[in-house]
Amino acid sequence: MELENQTLIKEFILVGFSQNFPICIFIFLLFFSIYILTVLENVFLIFTIIVSSKLHTPMYYFLCNLSFLDFCFSSSTVPKLLIDVLSEERRISVVDCLSQMNIVLVLGGIECLLLAVMAYDRYIAICFPLYYTVIMSWRVCRYSTVIMWSASLLFSVGPTLIKPFEFCQENRLDHFFCEVLAIVELACGDISFYKITIVVVGLFTLLTPPIFIIGSYICIISSILKIHSSHGRYKAFSTCASHLIVVFMFFGTSLTMYMGQASFSAYLKYISLNYMVFTPALNPLIYSLRNNEVKEAFRKILTNYTWLADHLFSKQISVSSHLQEGGRASRAERR
Repeated sequence: MELENQTLIKEFILVGFSQNFPICIFIFLLFFSIYILTVLENVFLIFTIIVSSKLHTPMYYFLCNLSFLDFCFSSSTVPKLLIDVLSEERRISVVDCLSQMNIVLVLGGIECLLLAVMAYDRYIAICFPLYYTVIMSWRVCRYSTVIMWSASLLFSVGPTLIKPFEFCQENRLDHFFCEVLAIVELACGDISFYKITIVVVGLFTLLTPPIFIIGSYICIISSILKIHSSHGRYKAFSTCASHLIVVFMFFGTSLTMYMGQASFSAYLKYISLNYMVFTPALNPLIYSLRNNEVKEAFRKILTNYTWLADHLFSKQISVSSHLQEGGRASRAERR
C-alpha cells in the first residue's frame, strides 16, 4: 500500500564526476581522446583479422570477438558520459537507464567468459599442439560463442525480467552511467532479491572464469618450462603475458566492484573507469604491439592498399592527360 501511494520515478539525474567547468573540459578531452583511440584500435584490429587470411585461426577469432566487445562496451557508456560532462542537465530516462545497465551486464558477462575461453585456447595450443586443430575446430569456436552469449543473456537480463525494478524515492544516481549496484540502491521495496542475484551471477562470471584461467596457466607455465629452446620459451611467455595482463586488469577491478562490497559506494565509480574506459583502449595495444603476426599482417595490408591507391591515382592522371590531349586536338582541327 505504501508503494502504491508513492510517485514512481521516470528519469534519473547522473551525478558524474564534477560540476567545475575547467575540470569538466579536462575530463571531456581526456575521455574523448581515449574513446577515439579505443574505436580506431578495435576497428583496425577487427579489419586486420578479417582481411588477413593468415589470421583466420581460433586465437584470432576470439581476439576479434574481444575487440568487438570492447568497442561495444566502451560505446555503451562513454558517448553519454561525454555529452553529460558538458551538459547542465545530466538526465536519463528510467527505460534508457535500465537498457544501458542490461547492455553493460551482458557485454561484461560475455567478456568474462571469453577471457576464460581464450585461456583454454592457449592451454591447448601450448600443451597439446598436435591436437590443437582437432580440439579447437571452427565448430567448437562457433558453439562456444553461442554458449557465451546465451549464458550472459540468461544471467544478466533474466533477473530483471523476473522482478522488474521500481523507483519511487531518490532519483540522483551517483555514477557516470547506469551501474547495477547504484541502480539497486535506488530501487523501492525489498532489494534482497537483487543483492542475492548479484552475488550468484558474480560467482558465475567473476570467480569461476579466473579460477579456470589460473588453472590453465599453471599447466601452460609447467609446459613452457619444459621447452629447451630459449627463443621458444620467450615466444610462449610473451603470448601468455599479454593475456594475463588483460585478465588481471579486468577481473581485479570487477571483483572489487561486485564481490567486495555489500552496497554501492561513491568511490566505486572511479574504480569502474578501469574496465569501462581504460581496459577497452589497452586490450588492442597489448595484443597488437606484442604480436608480430598482427604487425606483419598490417604491413601487408598497408602495402597492398598503398599500391592500389597509387595505381588508381596514376590511372586517373593518365585518363585526364588523354582528355586534355583530345581537347587540344579538337581545338586545333577547328582552327
